[in-house]
Amino acid sequence: MSYKAVILFFTALLFSVTLPAGTLLKETRVFAEREGTPLKLDIYKTDSATILPQPCLVFVFGGGFKEGTRDARLYLPYFHYFATKGYTVVSIDYRLGMKGREAPGILNHKPLQQAIEMAVADLYLATNYLLTQADELNIDPSLIILSGSSAGAITVLQADYMERDHNPAADVLPDDFRYAGVISFAGGIFSKEGLPSYSQRPAPTLFFHGSADKLVPYNNTRLFKLGMFGSRALTKRFRSERYPYIFYIMEEIGHEVSEYPMKEFLPEIEQFINDFVFDRKQWMQEIYFKDMLRSSEPSNTPANYYN
Repeated sequence: MSYKAVILFFTALLFSVTLPAGTLLKETRVFAEREGTPLKLDIYKTDSATILPQPCLVFVFGGGFKEGTRDARLYLPYFHYFATKGYTVVSIDYRLGMKGREAPGILNHKPLQQAIEMAVADLYLATNYLLTQADELNIDPSLIILSGSSAGAITVLQADYMERDHNPAADVLPDDFRYAGVISFAGGIFSKEGLPSYSQRPAPTLFFHGSADKLVPYNNTRLFKLGMFGSRALTKRFRSERYPYIFYIMEEIGHEVSEYPMKEFLPEIEQFINDFVFDRKQWMQEIYFKDMLRSSEPSNTPANYYN
């Protein structure tokens, strides 16, 4: 019996003797202090379904590494959906390294590179906190799934890549720890070595990206080996190396793909976790999705977003 089947069995058993369904709870904790600023995380879960340790869905917010909050209203449907499905959902703070900085570019990449590294370091600290508190929080340390929007999607993709590539920044995590899955809403990976090549197999990954995205490149923005490699470029690597993934290509849509799938594609996201994380399917899927009734918003570029 799969892990998901066990979860559903015991959840059904619990609900059969406790009515009504569990109440959604939110708790805020400080997981670290960096540069004199406390970093907080919000924990969303229900007061039921506590027989088995729960899978943990970690979320990293968007905002170009210059703005944004972990509890923005637009993310709440996403948090609530998975909390009521038997997950512990955790939304984290991270330091905003691009706040007050000029627009990044190939010739001005160091501020963005540093901002990504800061965000990844803070995500690792949050992950380590969850691992040390796993018993108290009743979460399964082997089932920590990353998800993020825009800058947060860059952060979660970069974090899994750096951890698999033995980057020293990941040394804060236990040697045997691996993220169970990654969900990226319009993300990419910054690299100085060309298209990222994983020294260990990455976590199963769900990519959403708009083909008209000009803020986080759908394919890549690069100069020789230096650049930002978006979902299209990354999935070429996944396919060539036979890494499990799903890629939703939102045709002719811009950067709004960083947000609306968290409302409109919740069952598809849940199905990805069921198939790729719990049941460990070894599938590679690319879905070209065109909504004939959705007109794309003009996509920001780095130049007009940061200035």
